[in-house]
Amino acid sequence: MSEKSGQGKAESEGPSAAEQYLVKDPERFALNLARMVEQAGKAASAWVEPREKGEVRDHVAEPVVDMVKTFSKLTEYWLSDPQRALEAQTQLFAGYMNVWANAVTRASTPAGGEATGEAIAPERGDKRFQDPEWSRNAFFDFIKQAYLITSRWANDLVERADGLDEHTRHKASFYVKQVSNAISPSNFILTNPELFRETVASNGENLVKGMKMLAEDIAAGKGELKLRQSDQTKFEIGKNVAMTPGKVVGRSEVAEIIQYAPTTETVLKRPLLICPPWINKFYILDLNPEKSFIRWAVAQGHTVFVISWVNPDERHGTKNWEAYIREGLQYGLDTIEKATGEREVNAIGYCVGGTLLAAALALLAQEGDDRIRSATFFTTQVDFTYAGDLKVFVDEDQVSAVERSMTEKGYLDGTKMATAFNMLRSGDLIWPYVVNNYMRGKDPLPFDLLYWNADSTRMAAANHSFYLRNCYLENNLSQGRMELAGRTVSLADVTIPVYNLAAKEDHIAPARSVFLGCKYFGGNVDYVMAGSGHIAGVINPPHMNKYQHWTGSKPVGEFDDWFANAKETAGAWWPNWQSWIEARENTRIEARIPGKQLKALGEAPGTYVKVRV
Repeated sequence: MSEKSGQGKAESEGPSAAEQYLVKDPERFALNLARMVEQAGKAASAWVEPREKGEVRDHVAEPVVDMVKTFSKLTEYWLSDPQRALEAQTQLFAGYMNVWANAVTRASTPAGGEATGEAIAPERGDKRFQDPEWSRNAFFDFIKQAYLITSRWANDLVERADGLDEHTRHKASFYVKQVSNAISPSNFILTNPELFRETVASNGENLVKGMKMLAEDIAAGKGELKLRQSDQTKFEIGKNVAMTPGKVVGRSEVAEIIQYAPTTETVLKRPLLICPPWINKFYILDLNPEKSFIRWAVAQGHTVFVISWVNPDERHGTKNWEAYIREGLQYGLDTIEKATGEREVNAIGYCVGGTLLAAALALLAQEGDDRIRSATFFTTQVDFTYAGDLKVFVDEDQVSAVERSMTEKGYLDGTKMATAFNMLRSGDLIWPYVVNNYMRGKDPLPFDLLYWNADSTRMAAANHSFYLRNCYLENNLSQGRMELAGRTVSLADVTIPVYNLAAKEDHIAPARSVFLGCKYFGGNVDYVMAGSGHIAGVINPPHMNKYQHWTGSKPVGEFDDWFANAKETAGAWWPNWQSWIEARENTRIEARIPGKQLKALGEAPGTYVKVRV
């Protein structure tokens, strides 16, 4: 082969890699940049206008101040000892030198060969750097490795800071993770090869669409960014989510009570009352016919009643935990008794709905109300010693700041809680959508779970303040110090059978935390751990054959010991729970028809669930 022909082949292969990053139509590209600036102006206007009208007041300072304080304590530890500081700097410098040496080796290798030294690689399962150009292109590979070196070094500083108390260390680790996720080169056009190529290929059309979506999302959030994670136009409550047939048979100021229509000729004598969290809407338990726990429970012969909490506004600011117990849980029990004639009920509480149920059971035990004969808790904490990453947001300064914010309207905006929950998994629930929506200019795919996740609810001020202080801040429930209705309640008074479900990968109610809470109940507790996390671990229908669950001895001693000796069973835990229920009361009677004893107020899923923020 001649030298000339060899050069021709190299040119035919080489330039194609470079050409994908070159603007083909500068005039059209410039025009689209101008259009992008125009849309960015609309986004800015959507952000500014409600603030000028006094409809939105920013409280950005509090979390920023807390992050600065936390990082200051971390910095103080490392700088207080010159030798320690030098070691930390040397470690970072050595990492950079390793990356640089790899880059030099690669540049000096014919045809851009592979580096020979130890190159840092993304962790397994990291989806940010899957594009081949992150490794093939020397520029993007260098940026990726420098970022990984820096972020892991920063995380290591937190882990090795022996002088920090546990709460400060937890916060520092959380904030480092947030900053690391935010500054990832995958989030920026010029440092993300895939974004770079798409921007060039479309001559910037993606940026115009992205800024338009950003303006729409700020307007939808009434001055706050309401990040869309799913195509909202593809779902409608009562049409293709929350579809299980039933009737609204009761309505109070804080709750609607829904009774679902039977699908079996006979049903269990004891009705089932489900108390979901008010932080999200109840239809996580009724997403669609394939995933619906409610529909499945009906098919097993339960007469299912569900509390659908109100989406609170100014009128509900003073509704505290006692109000949610009286006008929600007890009102649900009263409604069931009128609708079925039954006093004995099985109850389920999910997440904070379970925490409320546990506190209510302790109160009702003192008051002599024994209608709930068994309690099931889905990923519920009653002790908050190991309360997971949400505890990062809870100390006296932060709780006081939230309370000041809530006093203005009587509630906490739903977007605030949604943002907090999304931050727990910002690498999955924030930045991929920021990139997809506002940089790639693409609509997210329709996904019922993320549609539900974005359907946020407000928090009534008195209720939320009580929850933060009594549970996360002071841990009063498990310690027998919680005061309700003028009484000091104790979980030791809860002597009914308890089925306590945790999820192995739960970041909101960690399995260890749920396990620890078992010991505070006064009766028998069966602890079961599902595979996966806070949602997927619970919403796991048997026919899907996904994950697994663990059962074992009584939940005493150490969690690790229990887990080491637990029996693993493939598939969903739902049939195990059904067997547990039937082992306690399996009497069957003729199926009950909603609206027969109590006049129906409307069709399921009711009106409260349809109120959006």
